[in-house]
Amino acid sequence: MLAEGVRAEVAVDLAALRGNLAALRGKAPSADLMAVVKADGYGHGALPCALEALASGVRWLGTATPEEALALRAAGIAPEQARILCWLWTPGGPWAQALRARIDVSVSGQWALTELLEAVRATGIPARVHLKADTGLGRNGCQPHDWPELVGAALRAEAEGLLQVVGIWSHFACADEPGHPSVRAQQEAFAAMLAYAERAGAAPEVRHLANSPATLLYPESHYDLVRTGLAMYGVSPVPEVGSPADFGLRPVMSLSARLALVKQVPGGHGVSYGHQYHTQGETTLGLVPVGYADGIPRHASSTGQVQVAGKWRTVAGRVAMDQFVVDLGGDTPEVGEQVLIFGNGERGEPTAEDWARASGTIAYEIVTRIGSRVPRRYLGGTGALG
Repeated sequence: MLAEGVRAEVAVDLAALRGNLAALRGKAPSADLMAVVKADGYGHGALPCALEALASGVRWLGTATPEEALALRAAGIAPEQARILCWLWTPGGPWAQALRARIDVSVSGQWALTELLEAVRATGIPARVHLKADTGLGRNGCQPHDWPELVGAALRAEAEGLLQVVGIWSHFACADEPGHPSVRAQQEAFAAMLAYAERAGAAPEVRHLANSPATLLYPESHYDLVRTGLAMYGVSPVPEVGSPADFGLRPVMSLSARLALVKQVPGGHGVSYGHQYHTQGETTLGLVPVGYADGIPRHASSTGQVQVAGKWRTVAGRVAMDQFVVDLGGDTPEVGEQVLIFGNGERGEPTAEDWARASGTIAYEIVTRIGSRVPRRYLGGTGALG
C-alpha cells in the first residue's frame, strides 16, 4: 500500500530477488552466478540489489559502464566482497580509476588493450582482463580473424606481469529464441576461440557465455559462470517459452500510483492530446499522475492496462509526459485510490510483460525505463538494507 501523500512509487521485493537467485543457482549448479546490476539494476536500484545478492552468497557483479562499477565500489562494496566486471569501454575511459578500484575489465580490441596497458604502467597496478570474443552477435567483442592478434598481445602483456587474463567470454544474439540456428553456431564459435586462447597459453579463471535465457534453456553453455540479468529480477527472458512462475521466478518490481482526480463526463468527450479517445457514453474518468517522463510507455496509449479497485482499466487516449487517464466506466473510486500499474500478478494486476505486449516492446524496457522521480521502496531485505 502506498504511503500517505505519495504520488507514485516502485516497490522492490528483495525477498523475491533472493528467491530468484536461488532458483537460478538451481538451473546452473556447476557454475558461479554473476548478478548483473547494470542500468541501475534494471531499474530496481543497483546498490540495494547488489547488496542483497552479496548477502545471499553471490560473489560476481556485472555492470556495463565503468561509472556503474566505480559507483558500487564508492558505495562500499570492497574487492574482497565481490568481483565486478565492466564491459562497455570507450576511448579515454577511466582505466586508471578502475585499476585502483580493482575492477575486472573487458577487452574486445587492440585499442582497448593499448589504453589499458598505459594505465597499468602509470599506476603500477596489474589488470584483471576478460577477453571478449565476437561469436556472432556483431556488437562488442573481437572478430575471429583478429582473435590471434588480440590473444597474443594480451598473453605477452601477461608474461610481463602487466595483466592477468582471468576470463574468456562472449554473448548470445538469439538465446531467447529457442531453436534459432545462431545459438549452436555461437556455441561452436566460442568453443573454437576459447580453445585457441588456451592452446596459446591462456588459463582463465572463468569462461562465460550464458545470459539469462541461456541459463534457463542451454545448460551446455554454462561453463564456469552464468550472467543473470533480467531473470534475477523475476521477469521471464523467454515469455514465449514460460512465465516467471514456470522457471521458479517471481517479479521483484511493482509500480503503483494514486488517482489524482475522478470526474464524471458526458458521452463523446475527448480525452488527452489529439482526442484519440472519445467516451462512448456518460462515464467517469480517473487521472493517474505518471507519464512518459516517469517511464510509462507512450506506445501504450489506448492499450496499456492498470488495476483500479480490483478491475482492469485501459489507458484512455495518449499517455502524456506526467499523466494518463483511464475510463472507469461509471465507477467512482475515491481520489487517492491506489492504481496498480504493474506487479507480480498475484493481486490480479497486470505485469511488466502485459505492458510490454501493449507497447510492442520487451519487458526489459518496461522495468528499466521507470524514471528517477518515482521513488523506490525496498521490502524484505536481509542485507545492508534489511
